[in-house]
This record gives sequence, C-alpha cells and structure tokens, in this order.
Amino acid sequence: MSSRPQTSPLTRRAILFGGCAALAGCGFAPVYGTGGQAAALRNATVVETEDTVEGYRIRQHLEDRLGIAATARFRLSITVDVTRRAVAVASDNNTTRQRLEGAASYRLINDAGQVVTHGTVSTFTAYSTTGSTVATAAAEEDAQDRLMIALGDLVVTRLIAAAPQ
Repeated sequence: MSSRPQTSPLTRRAILFGGCAALAGCGFAPVYGTGGQAAALRNATVVETEDTVEGYRIRQHLEDRLGIAATARFRLSITVDVTRRAVAVASDNNTTRQRLEGAASYRLINDAGQVVTHGTVSTFTAYSTTGSTVATAAAEEDAQDRLMIALGDLVVTRLIAAAPQ
C-alpha cells in the first residue's frame, strides 16, 4: 500500500491545465515552434569546422540540429580542442580509464559579416580501457562521438539564446 494521498483524475487535470495556463500567461513559447527563437537559425546556418575527425563529428551533429542551409544567412565557425587524461591507474601502472575533455570555440557571423555571438563551451566524457584492444578502441570512438554531441548541444543552446528574432 502506498502512504501517498490519492488525487482524483479531475484534480490532476486541473493542476495540468492550471500549469499550462500559467506558462502561457508568462510569455512561454517553444524554442523550435513557429516564430520561436531557433527559427532564425534553422536551415540558414552554414557550419565550418576543421578537417579532423572531431570537426566532422561536431559538424554532422550541428547540421542535424540546425538543418542544412538552403540560403546561408549565418556562418558558424567552430574550433574543437580535445585532451586525454588518465584518470584511473591500476597498481601495475596501467591506465584503466581515460577522460576526454573537450572545448569548442564558436563564432556566429551574419551575412553582413558582423559577429552575432561567440564563446567557448566545454565538457568531458570518459571510457574504460580494461577490455580487449578492439573493445577499448570501440569505447574510445564512442566516447569521442558522445563528446562531440555534448559540445554541439551546448553550442546550439548558446546560439538559440543569442539568436536574432
């Protein structure tokens, strides 16, 4: 038996609709909705990255999030820096866990050549090196992919916050 008091379906609906009404009253609007903050960037941003594996991965993710530019109103330039650190070392001096730390510097430029926004985001991920050589290589590749997705998501969040209406 649950010790939590039971609420009726009618009460739950009233709370839900009341919450929706409060959000509508405060000016809440979906970012990706019609006229939302992200609409200016969607399918209007060309992504430029370095010719590296990391550059390719973050560009692919950003194009998935922002769309492929039909007409380039904005140019997004990204530089990625990744460092590896041993974070777990066994008593026999073998590394058992690697940490990938990534930083992405970005610059959003409009079609008039003006910088709309710029900055740097950073995050990290890790992977185990205790498996076979193939398993370790697969874990490292997956960690690199996760890192670029996380960095790309951080960049998109910043771009949406600074996007022109």
